[in-house]
Amino acid sequence: MPDILPVLAEVVRSGFTEGRHRGSLVVLAADGSVTCALGDPEAPVFPRSANKPFQASAVLRSGLELSGERLALAAASHSGEPFHLDLVRTMLAEHGLAESHLRCPASLPLDGEESEAFLAAGHTRTPLAMDCSGKHTAMLAACQAAGWPLESYLDPGHPLQKLVRATLEEATGDPVAHVGVDGCGAPLMAVSLTGLARGFRALALAPEGSPEGRVAEAMRAHPEYVGGTRRHDTWLMRELPGCVSKMGAEAVQGVALPDGQALAFKVEDGASRALGPVVARALSLHMGASAPVLERLSTAPVLGGGVRVGEVRAAF
Repeated sequence: MPDILPVLAEVVRSGFTEGRHRGSLVVLAADGSVTCALGDPEAPVFPRSANKPFQASAVLRSGLELSGERLALAAASHSGEPFHLDLVRTMLAEHGLAESHLRCPASLPLDGEESEAFLAAGHTRTPLAMDCSGKHTAMLAACQAAGWPLESYLDPGHPLQKLVRATLEEATGDPVAHVGVDGCGAPLMAVSLTGLARGFRALALAPEGSPEGRVAEAMRAHPEYVGGTRRHDTWLMRELPGCVSKMGAEAVQGVALPDGQALAFKVEDGASRALGPVVARALSLHMGASAPVLERLSTAPVLGGGVRVGEVRAAF
């Protein structure tokens, strides 16, 4: 890895550059060849929630039947809006499960506005409100259907998690470099950014009816369940036809277009405010994408005294 990674985004306040976000990024052409590589995209990273489409594919490979909004929610980092929580409750009930089966931590909704409304309604932190509760519900349902143990479904040696690993390695073409624990408690498997981009390319090009193809189609058809009303992934999949997009914690993102072009990046310091500007620049400059959403994402506001006095913008 280079001693100093390149600057992907800069923070400008009142005309003065006060900070920089460095990282690595890779872009693949439609044929899978690398057209842009910044930093060290061959170094392993934890994809965080950018790996959820592959976890959802593994759930289907286990034999569980999911489709539509339910499958999109299985691949989601949902915002905790009422329609998200209602569907998690429905899915638990459909599979004879209870919220007590969820082993993700008790949390408030991921979206700030939803979190405030949740508290104002008298609710407290709960596993149901955690942004990964849809994924955990799908994993539990898969175990229920396959006759696998429920209580150990997050153990890396569990049959489901072994299937997740095999699915991720197949999609990315990378052997898992390290296994850790994600914020939700699920096993987290490190691959390279180039591998992650290959994985998203595989999602975008997957045959209709295959597990990966079904996950991609559900995400495209129901992007509001993958993210939420005010989320970048949802906007990208709504406004770029055929796009598959999933961000993760610590500023990781994977995106693929229907022609097979794909990208993956990680901001080294984990600053999520850089995600929009970086993905918008990569999609427009290196992948030829065009849509109003890219202009909206091209900068993130920097506030002073409650008003916009600057911006976070791409710097590559």
